[in-house]
Amino acid sequence: MLVRLFPLLLSHHLHPSCTRSARQTFRWSLGRGAAASRGLRSMEPLQTAQDPETPATKLPPTPAESSAEGTSPAKANTAGDQEKTVAGLLPGETVVKEGKAAICFPSANEVFYNPVQEFNRDLTCAVITEFARDLLAQRGVKIVVPGEKERVVVSLSDETNEADAQTEEKNGAEEPAVTATVGEKCENGLRVLEGLAASGLRSVRFALEVPGLQSVTANDFSTKAATLIARNAQYNGVSHLLQASCRDASMLMYEMRGKKERYDVIDLDPYGSPASFLDAAVQAVSEGGLLCVTCTDMAVMAGNSGETCYSKYGSVSIKSRYCHEMALRIILHSLDQRAGVYQRYIQPLLSVSVDFYIRVFVRVFTGQVKVKNSVSKQALVYNCVGCGSFHLQRMGRRTINGKHTKYSAATGPPVGPECEHCGQRHQLGGPMWAEPIHDLPFVQKVLSAVSGNPSRFGTSKRIEGMLSMVTEELEDVPLYYTVDSLSSTIHCNTPPLLQFRSALLHAGHRVSLSHACKNAVKTDAPPAALWDIMRCWEKANPVKREKLSETSPAFKILSTEPSLEACFTVREDANPQSRKRHLTRFQENPQAFWGPKARARSCGGISSDLQDKRKKCQNKRKNQITDSSQLKDFPCKKFRQGSCNHGDKCCYSHDPERTKEEKME
Repeated sequence: MLVRLFPLLLSHHLHPSCTRSARQTFRWSLGRGAAASRGLRSMEPLQTAQDPETPATKLPPTPAESSAEGTSPAKANTAGDQEKTVAGLLPGETVVKEGKAAICFPSANEVFYNPVQEFNRDLTCAVITEFARDLLAQRGVKIVVPGEKERVVVSLSDETNEADAQTEEKNGAEEPAVTATVGEKCENGLRVLEGLAASGLRSVRFALEVPGLQSVTANDFSTKAATLIARNAQYNGVSHLLQASCRDASMLMYEMRGKKERYDVIDLDPYGSPASFLDAAVQAVSEGGLLCVTCTDMAVMAGNSGETCYSKYGSVSIKSRYCHEMALRIILHSLDQRAGVYQRYIQPLLSVSVDFYIRVFVRVFTGQVKVKNSVSKQALVYNCVGCGSFHLQRMGRRTINGKHTKYSAATGPPVGPECEHCGQRHQLGGPMWAEPIHDLPFVQKVLSAVSGNPSRFGTSKRIEGMLSMVTEELEDVPLYYTVDSLSSTIHCNTPPLLQFRSALLHAGHRVSLSHACKNAVKTDAPPAALWDIMRCWEKANPVKREKLSETSPAFKILSTEPSLEACFTVREDANPQSRKRHLTRFQENPQAFWGPKARARSCGGISSDLQDKRKKCQNKRKNQITDSSQLKDFPCKKFRQGSCNHGDKCCYSHDPERTKEEKME
């Protein structure tokens, strides 16, 4: 009787146009096999959330069920354990395959799905795998990843490090007695929550690709989405690991704040801002647990609406060249501030900015003493509106004297009322996270795992390229400049990236690239040194100073003589290893119009195509002209004004009657 309850719930959400026979076939296909009992367990939270008092109704067996009941139980169990439970597709449904998961999607736009986020999901699986490897090793469990032969430390330098290799061999000598593989339930494994699961694709991939999991809870507030999650779990044969839940994400996390009920991993990937879920998330994650957050409201965090950014994240964003890295630091500041309310603090593991969204992975700990350090980790930024120079102002000071630590207010500001280089005013942004945004040893582990097993993910090459750039970044230098913006300020030619980096190295400064921007330059050089280098470059590539306004930033910057003689000879160490190896470091457009897709409709319905919407909203003519001969049907405006000199060769009509008709209209 209980086995037939799961098909009953799903048949309630079938399309109205489905026939009775199609409904019966769908019930039978989902109700048979050993995985049916697993599907029932995965739907328990969904049933409780919808109608906990509804009694189970026994369905009359269909002819297909009656004939199937005579099947050998051993064969049914073997098929359910070794193969995926194949469910019949409804009319108009499609199956999307990503990684090892195969997800059923309805034809209507009822559940959100973005194929471009495959990189996000691949990177998340890689990070959680390495997090599970470290955490479960402390519990005496060793995870086994398919396709992974041995742990190899990837070094971007040409020389091998024998000491690191010996350390890896020693660590691998003492192997735990218990092993965990993908798709199997581990009693001492991780408890994972995906708060906004939509179709459940991410959770299904966790269950199929990440070893060492005890349970995966895929939650969504939409009833249709929760039903689809349960069905996809059944379809992929992971119902013993994945549980579907139809709850408000914040309320679900608030209820799991107890120390014994917290999740080891919480993943939040909302459509837009995650601000409303952060307070509950920092409480519901376990001690030392992993919190994964995605933000797709880059317009707000990149400076288009500073007041909105403050209302959501407690920080003012400003328009600048470094806006993408500043967005990462704003969300880290918001997480640390909300965690501090509950005497908790964050430790960033990896933070990446990818065009229209950002993704951060942080660990959350509890400690009243270390929470006091939070104020000294935040900073305000003074950004010049003229030349783009910026200075950071820490929010607090921390002085360590032996075993004693003294906290005091910061002194400032670090700049005057006007910029010392161009004389323009400053914008004030922040506060933001001013400490390192990556844990380089952890990033190195993820990079080693991905590069050593490239067939595991579809975007392995891009993950390897981006993480390689992350390991090359200066971790103690917040924000960056761009070479084109420096050149644009003084209206000169843009110096080649390698020559500009070499000039900084010759001057005794450190320099690196940034994964957040293609032509970014992260350096510990002060703005005065940067402008001295640009003045030297301008002398070799002079601009027409007579055309510069005396009040322009370019005129005031170039009016000052450089205090150093820049050397633009290219150095060997100016070109990083990731660039030498031609790694895929930045986003490649996978398809046309690949940006953020339309939000899923609560009432369903097929969404309009993006190109059709563009024609409807932006184009002036409904019928686009594909042949130039069709232009003769339109009167020439210049002929009407008497200024057309093309005569009969004009592609538009010179017919006076057409011109009169247009005037009459």
